[in-house]
Amino acid sequence: MDQPLVEGRGRLVACCSYSTLKAWLPILSWLPRYKLRWLQMDLIAGLTVGLTTVPQGLAYAEVAGLPVQYGLYSAFMGGFIYTFLGTSKDVTLGPTAIMSLLCSSLVGGQPGRAVLLSLLCGAIQTAMALLRLGFLLDFISFPVIKGFTCAAAITIGFGQVKNILGLKDIPQQFFLQVYYTFYKIAEARTGDVVLGLLCLGLLVMLTLMKSSLGPDSEDLPTYSRVTRRMVWGIATVRNALVVVAASCVAFSWDAYGYHVFTITGKTSKGLPPFQPPPTSDVTGNGTAVSFGEIVQDFGGGLAVIPFMGLLESIAIAKAFASQNDYRIDANQELFAIGLTNIMGSFVSAYPVTGSFGRTAVNSQTGVCTPAGGIVTSAVVLLSLAFLMPAFYYIPKASLAAVIICAVAPMVDYRVVAKMWRIRKPDLLPFSVTVLLCFWEVQYGIMGGIAVSGAMLLYSAARPKLKVADHGVLVMELGSGLSFPATEYLSHVIHTRALQASPPRSVVLDCHHVSTIDFTVVNELGDLLRQFKLRGAGLVFSGLQPSILEVLLAADLPGLKHTDNVEAALQIYSGHANRTGDF
Repeated sequence: MDQPLVEGRGRLVACCSYSTLKAWLPILSWLPRYKLRWLQMDLIAGLTVGLTTVPQGLAYAEVAGLPVQYGLYSAFMGGFIYTFLGTSKDVTLGPTAIMSLLCSSLVGGQPGRAVLLSLLCGAIQTAMALLRLGFLLDFISFPVIKGFTCAAAITIGFGQVKNILGLKDIPQQFFLQVYYTFYKIAEARTGDVVLGLLCLGLLVMLTLMKSSLGPDSEDLPTYSRVTRRMVWGIATVRNALVVVAASCVAFSWDAYGYHVFTITGKTSKGLPPFQPPPTSDVTGNGTAVSFGEIVQDFGGGLAVIPFMGLLESIAIAKAFASQNDYRIDANQELFAIGLTNIMGSFVSAYPVTGSFGRTAVNSQTGVCTPAGGIVTSAVVLLSLAFLMPAFYYIPKASLAAVIICAVAPMVDYRVVAKMWRIRKPDLLPFSVTVLLCFWEVQYGIMGGIAVSGAMLLYSAARPKLKVADHGVLVMELGSGLSFPATEYLSHVIHTRALQASPPRSVVLDCHHVSTIDFTVVNELGDLLRQFKLRGAGLVFSGLQPSILEVLLAADLPGLKHTDNVEAALQIYSGHANRTGDF
């Protein structure tokens, strides 16, 4: 009588144990052994990433079609939340180019809707983490991911050409954007073009300088090591340096009354208020829009954005965990991202995820724990509190240059040649994703997933089947059997064996088969009956124990099985050597 009560108490104790608490709060695994040296490295890394985050946050808000301050509103909550809940020491959460593009396609430049989108995305991501649904991300294939990132990079990069040229009233839709950019190119502002190209050139030069630096070595002279670290430091914070320099140039010209640059203009001062996100909206003509109508307007994007956010962040976390020899918990990462987006919506943030560029800077600077994110967040908060008036003079051309240089490496043209060389059919979901993303981003992702899914289902419905003639037909199945494959298997057996004159016996070699379902078992029972009616035989060989257990449980009449093909062939007589593949 007391046994269930004892077991229940055991489960309750396990749920409330310190090890369970550490699983939900990973900070408890590293904080008790935190060292002074770690603090030094975390401060340096956090400050460096912070100087990268501020200009990128401003630039990505432009991509999202929002006022620039929303990029910074979205950049600080992740550092605090991830310190407590994250399992990677390197990952930094904040606005990214891809999430900004996705947000832009859904909210149409309306800040209230962007903030509500953050809440909804966070709720979906947190629910997925609690229900352990991270495996759903496995259904997004590599060609779809690559197709999306390439198309997103091209869309984002070309979308900033209008700011480099100083053009106005350019549509957001990609194809219209391309047309009207060239149509209005005669209206380009000389100041914006010159400044934008100079910023691009400087950013590219600093990037190349950083990539050309050799490995740091104690064998080098002191002055060489110092020079190398100075170049590395300057190149690492190049975005901040370029934006500050461009702002000084714009301020100088403006002070003398020459308005030759398109500048960011007036921005909200100070920190964002802590308040619940708006659950309704009002159109320009005063019509109230309910919560349900807003969600309906989001449509399929409400499924795409949470998935892409999770995919981007977990891929980054896994890459750096492998590089730096530690492990991450994917479901805990989902929980951290989800809670960041939920809490971010209370400070006017739009959806965020892990940033590859800033995570790389964090890792290269030698961060030791997720606490570096607190320093980064502090830099962003100080910028919001004291530097917002200075953002008035930031030229849009300089932010456009930052964005173009950030997304350019995402255009991986070499992957097309690689897919062509390795497996040509994978170019189909890649191409569908790219082309549809140029129309609507969320349609591209859903279209690519649909094509990949169709290809996966086709391979399940048409398993590889090798047929050999040894007097009796030996049919070797190359994969598991599930219900889509029953019709194909039945057709081949009927065509090659049952409809032959006279009907021929078959040995079904199942040593590769590891899965089977009720539909297949039912069809096999029907085949056994038809073989018996025609005076032929069907023998199963090489059945795995789990498959044999299922077939025996089905109590199929006339079921015969052997350990291998040779034993099955001994049951029959006849000799032949003709083979074929289907």
